[in-house]
Amino acid sequence: MSFPLVWVGKVGDQVMQNPQALAALQERLDSVSHTPSTIIESLPRSVKRRVNALKQLQVKCAHIEAKFYEEVHELERKYAALYQPLFDQRRDVVTGGVEPTDEECEWHSDREDEEELADELMKKATVEENKADAAQEEEPKGIPEFWLTIFRSVDMLSDLLQEHDEPILKHLQDIKVKFSDPGEPMSFTLEFHFEPNSYFNNTVLTKVYKMKSEPDPSEPFSFEGPEIVDCDGCEIDWKKGKDVTVKTIKKKQKHKGRGTVRTVVKQVPNDSFFNFFNPVKVSGDGEALDEDSEFTLATDFEIGHFFRERIVPRAVLYFTGEALEDESQFEEEEGEEGEEEDHEEEGEEDDEADYDPKKEATQPAECKQQ
Repeated sequence: MSFPLVWVGKVGDQVMQNPQALAALQERLDSVSHTPSTIIESLPRSVKRRVNALKQLQVKCAHIEAKFYEEVHELERKYAALYQPLFDQRRDVVTGGVEPTDEECEWHSDREDEEELADELMKKATVEENKADAAQEEEPKGIPEFWLTIFRSVDMLSDLLQEHDEPILKHLQDIKVKFSDPGEPMSFTLEFHFEPNSYFNNTVLTKVYKMKSEPDPSEPFSFEGPEIVDCDGCEIDWKKGKDVTVKTIKKKQKHKGRGTVRTVVKQVPNDSFFNFFNPVKVSGDGEALDEDSEFTLATDFEIGHFFRERIVPRAVLYFTGEALEDESQFEEEEGEEGEEEDHEEEGEEDDEADYDPKKEATQPAECKQQ
């Protein structure tokens, strides 16, 4: 809906100064559909100009916001250096390089109170048995399968995990996050540190996530902070016959003329977590990816962000499952609220459908809806 040009020319410049005219304009706006295009089309030309001026200001705000996130990235880098000594101590405990003191091992939880009495009774009943077992069993080193347990527990990672990946991930000792240095393009790197193993020669596998913190010139209002725009993996130096990202298949081929049969051996891609280090690449020439590639890349970005924001900083809580419990409780609470809202809406409809003025009149005052 639009206003006549004559009306706009004579009244448009005065409407903002005349309260009655402004009220009339607001009434007309309220009577039309409140879509952005309809509202803009309904405005006088002079008001449209001012709205455009506000959009210009909004673009400037987006650029300031981009600078804000650049400084946040620098702050993350600064604090990452403070966290790292603690993460190094975590690695030493996990790998068995350091045995924590009794004081460091003290931890109290509500669950321990409930289990304490039962534990004492069990200990008394099995003291002699434990002594015999202790003489025969070797004390485990560090925290066995620490990272593999996390991979199994987190749905996002377990979806990538294959049975043939698990023996390799038992050798994973640590995962680190490294932020780009000052003056470099914004990025972060995931480092997967492995002990020497029989699968590949690398001691560290890396994945670099490149980020952008600036509004898109074509869609500046869509800017909501830094976004991952591309990623680079690394080449895994697999030992002979140990590459789990490919599988060997044999196929028999029959010659049409001679009738002879030959066996062809070739390698084809195989599902594996280690395909994570050979990601789909964003086309440099701006060529659009197909739907499957876009989904794969989006999932990759999500996993990289999850490693950085959740798994690496809170690894022990994912190992124990406490972080997973917190997430599931939060999801359940959201679901319960949604169900209550739906139930209330359905109830309101039922009340309207079953409404009887005679019954309403006979209800006690305190039962009537206000």
